[in-house]
Amino acid sequence: MRKLINDPDHVLPEMLEGLVRLSPGLALLPGSNVVLRSEKTAGVALISGGGAGHEPAHVGFVGPGLLHAAVAGDVFTSPSTDAVLDAIRAVAGLEGVLLIVKNYTGDRLNFGLAAEMARAEGIAAEMVIVADDTALDMGPDGVGPRGIAGTVLVHKVAGAAAAAGLDLASVKAEAEAAIAALGSMGVALSACTVPAAGKPGFTLADDEIELGLGIHGEAGVRRAPIEPADNLVTLLLDRILAQKGVKSGDRVALLINNLGATPVMELMIVARQALAVLEARGITVLRVWAGTFLTAIDMAGCSLSLMTLDQSRLARLDAPASAPAWIAGQKPQALPQAAPPARAEVAPGTASPPFEAAIRAVADVLMAAEPRLTAMDQAVGDGDLGISLARGSQAMLDAIPTLDLAHAPAALAALSGLLRRVLGGTSGPLYAVMLLRASRSLADAGTAKPQDWAAAFADGVAALADLGGGRAGDRTMLDALLPASTAFREKLSAGLALGDALKAAVEAAEAGAAATASMMPKRGRSSYLGARTAGHVDPGAEAVALWLGALARTVGG
Repeated sequence: MRKLINDPDHVLPEMLEGLVRLSPGLALLPGSNVVLRSEKTAGVALISGGGAGHEPAHVGFVGPGLLHAAVAGDVFTSPSTDAVLDAIRAVAGLEGVLLIVKNYTGDRLNFGLAAEMARAEGIAAEMVIVADDTALDMGPDGVGPRGIAGTVLVHKVAGAAAAAGLDLASVKAEAEAAIAALGSMGVALSACTVPAAGKPGFTLADDEIELGLGIHGEAGVRRAPIEPADNLVTLLLDRILAQKGVKSGDRVALLINNLGATPVMELMIVARQALAVLEARGITVLRVWAGTFLTAIDMAGCSLSLMTLDQSRLARLDAPASAPAWIAGQKPQALPQAAPPARAEVAPGTASPPFEAAIRAVADVLMAAEPRLTAMDQAVGDGDLGISLARGSQAMLDAIPTLDLAHAPAALAALSGLLRRVLGGTSGPLYAVMLLRASRSLADAGTAKPQDWAAAFADGVAALADLGGGRAGDRTMLDALLPASTAFREKLSAGLALGDALKAAVEAAEAGAAATASMMPKRGRSSYLGARTAGHVDPGAEAVALWLGALARTVGG
């Protein structure tokens, strides 16, 4: 188990201590795992909580306009009745306390018993149960749906109502109405690891997901093959909309929640599709949140929550609030469409060799080599080279109908711009500048003889070296490009045919690439690894040898 912890038994108190020390306005209740506001306020107090492992919920939502206190139990374990009662006593005023509880048996029992004990002491205490998980059909006699990430929106609605000075019955009524308007569902791409257990709660194959999972590491309602993000988002929303009866013309708030280990880029892809699906169904999204609100420790995946809105509930969501984990909801904007920048025109120049066959050959060999180049780059870099070159290759194939294949300078300039846009990273600008300089060289020559192509190749390689600041022996793609360019020009000058000269260039590139295995890296991400790259061929140089070989077989015959 690889976790940044000290002792599994000390995770909860150490986590709470760290949170409070970084959160002005919060305090720890002595002798209890309760986070509360530093200053007691008048009016109805709100308390929520549950087992740890859902951070930032619930302790991260203690603050003005939200919760007055949060009670934390051990990981995925309900806090004790005594801990809840301690929190009630600490924050309750004359107006009483509302407990916001997720629908899990342990939470219902411990929070419910604490409320009963508080009432026996003369404290007005009420409880609402959040059961927003639409994945489960429990029937009228079952325990009911689980409480999951939509609970955070209930905190906000009830918190705003309490801050507005409403009495306990009115705050409870608004919380219950918000719960009735709420539906959620999640999908997991991996299980989570409870520190005390030391291993995941379930296992998934590389091509499997769990639909409708809970937030305590339990499996979902069914296991299914992984699908593109758009399909999964649509599936989740279809279920929520059907279960909650949301229809065209309704107005909603949308919460996109990271279950713990989902990258921001994936959340944004989910957000894009969720907004598109709802808009296509005639449902207006008035507010949207995307981020980490209620997790299952380190589970990869997300959940979606929808809350139907009237003007009053929208005002509650928009009311001022401040807490360590709270962010204001946004009104989604229409996608702005900027005018594309003007592009400089390149003179057509001279007729070119069979460009289409050459492009297809280069693209095919790089796409076929993607797994090998990716594995090579994972050993010495960041692992994206094969993927990037495959993406660029597919873009070149797609662009063939738009290229001026009869004229070398124009075609090379267009390919330069294309690779600049789609490759990214270091490969994008390096290949782009090489092709752009080669385009200018051919345009200046005015012809497309083999010697002109050799000169253009050499000029392009020189431009790449200038831009990247590299040279021979740095263990980069230049260690294949430089000897290949030199061999190509020398063999043509010696009178060899184009095919033989290209063959010599390929052999020089292959030898240069092989030599990188014994070089100390001086450029690129490999330079951070130093001697650890020993024995590994530079993947950029290997890629050069591959596409040069494809060119030689296609153009040289």
